[in-house]
Amino acid sequence: MPTLARKTAALLVCALPVMANATDTLSTIRERKTITIAHRESSIPFSYLDGHQQAVGYAIDLCMKVVDAVRRELKLPTLAVKYVPVTPANRLQLIASGDADMECGSTTNTVERKQQVDFSIAYFIASAKMVVRADSGIKNWSDLRDKSVVTTRGTTNARTLADRGQIRSLNLKLLESKDHAEGFGMVEQRVAAAFAMDDVLLSGLKASAKNPADFQVVGDSLSTEPYAIVIRKNDPAFKQVVNRELSRLMLDGEIHAIYEKWFQRPIPPQAINLNMPMGHLLRSSIRFPVDDVADLPH
Repeated sequence: MPTLARKTAALLVCALPVMANATDTLSTIRERKTITIAHRESSIPFSYLDGHQQAVGYAIDLCMKVVDAVRRELKLPTLAVKYVPVTPANRLQLIASGDADMECGSTTNTVERKQQVDFSIAYFIASAKMVVRADSGIKNWSDLRDKSVVTTRGTTNARTLADRGQIRSLNLKLLESKDHAEGFGMVEQRVAAAFAMDDVLLSGLKASAKNPADFQVVGDSLSTEPYAIVIRKNDPAFKQVVNRELSRLMLDGEIHAIYEKWFQRPIPPQAINLNMPMGHLLRSSIRFPVDDVADLPH
């Protein structure tokens, strides 16, 4: 899509009126005066539990902006927020089934997943890499030959890694973890030589470790992962409210302060600092917000 057309489309998202009908998410939220957010428990710094076991993170902050936008749209004086923890294995199903209104975490927008759910504008772009022990001697994927590698069940990295192992005949022993914390723990305990996941999540796990210097995030990028809010399919009214607010945050520049809070300052509960300036792919994408993965810069 040409640059001008992209910007025009983004501005239109902010300007179009929203009409709800009796069966859409907005009507359900209006009736119960509650919006349900599915969140992750260990996706630092996007969606995780702080020292008080409360859901916090970059994605949570963005979703709370959306909650305010929904409240304004429905003209509700107050709107309660209910949180539901999810895993990579069940997150899409809980949205599709209506048990949650949106998932706020670190979920990649893919064509395959859009058969089951829908996605908002991307709010982060990650790269798939791996974390290893610093004394392992592993620097890139070819160094994994005949070794055990763990990925989190239900993630795009699981399939990507399986393809990489097959194409390069690395004879990998592929393991699965229930969540990112368990996957990192398997490397920490030397059960697996590497944990393959999105670079930003690996950096968060490394920074949270008892001895961060014991680990390294390495490897050429296997894929580009655009993270987005997950919503139900065939609900254009709700999707429009979500995208309109995200577009506003991006085009007004408000998202930069939220990004800095979670990626360039100490965050709870251990006051770790990821020291991750915003990458050029994300900077480019938020200048021209789109929710089609094919339109994202590569």
